[in-house]
Amino acid sequence: MNRSRGLGWQWKAIIPIIGVLLLGLLAFKAVVLALGIPNGNWILIVAAAGAVAICFVTLSVLLVLIERPLEELKKTITHVRGGDLDARVKFGKRTDDVGQLGRQFNEMIQQLAENRVELERLHQIEMARAEHLATIGELAAGLAHEIRNPLAGIAGVVEVMGKELPEQSSSRGVLPEVQGEIQHIQSILNDLLAYARPRPPEFHAADLNTTIEQAVFLARQQVRTKPIQIVFEPNKGVPRVVHDPVQIQQVVLNLLLNGIQAIAKEGKIEVALRSEREFAVVRITDNGKGIAKESLPKIFKPFYTTRREGTGLGLPLAKGIVESHKGKIEVTSELGQGAQFEVWLPLRKPDGRHASGHGMPR
Repeated sequence: MNRSRGLGWQWKAIIPIIGVLLLGLLAFKAVVLALGIPNGNWILIVAAAGAVAICFVTLSVLLVLIERPLEELKKTITHVRGGDLDARVKFGKRTDDVGQLGRQFNEMIQQLAENRVELERLHQIEMARAEHLATIGELAAGLAHEIRNPLAGIAGVVEVMGKELPEQSSSRGVLPEVQGEIQHIQSILNDLLAYARPRPPEFHAADLNTTIEQAVFLARQQVRTKPIQIVFEPNKGVPRVVHDPVQIQQVVLNLLLNGIQAIAKEGKIEVALRSEREFAVVRITDNGKGIAKESLPKIFKPFYTTRREGTGLGLPLAKGIVESHKGKIEVTSELGQGAQFEVWLPLRKPDGRHASGHGMPR
């Protein structure tokens, strides 16, 4: 729908002046008539001509001082909008307020140009880094495959040796430690393969409460002999969410196991589910040892871990899974005050449809 442009600024500026001059002429005419001044009509004509001249001069001044800079500014903005960040206004050389405006506009465009150059530089760095990481990922995945088979053979040999060793042999004491280290290596290789070649999510609408309950059940099996409580109250008010239940269960279980390992003795882990705006939010809170402030920015980086038995791939894997769901993970923690992780999953499908499978009105 087209809107009328209304009066231009020129008329808005000149009309009050014309009005004042007309009122002045009427008042002047009344005075001339009241005093009976000879040749009053000629005086009125001269005064009217002066008023017209004043209007003309005022309009000319406005055109020079304001109209031309405005037109130049409009044209420059059009060039900038088209991507030409070398465009500048010339009236920035003036020493009045309009010139100051021009200088500030030019400085803004200069800053935009510098920011674009910096963004392009950072983009090139990120692209090179991504290619480098992709190459390393492929190499790591290949090495992991090559290592897994010999490692399985070693595990089999160790098991056979354990059966053949005499009961009184002193070598039996180191076998559990060797088997534990083999399992640790296998765990690292499995996580490395999952990180280097992640499985794409298999989306379908499911109850997020059920996914969380399954993860909680598995985590409780890990603490049956420990004084650690894992509490979860399902929230049936949260709608069905389109997600990959297996992958999200893996994410929640990983966060629960991290919480368990962060609790030295007796403790509690609380799991809660809520909906907020367009997201379902899974919050996992523990009262463990917490995470140091300097470690928080690093915990999602591959192979970074604060635990001797950790692989350093659990949280990067979890982050990758959540991001493949178009979600995010947030963490808040202080050393000695426990930690809180929040997993945000969109209620809408990745293609923009609602979790129920029906399109949402825009």
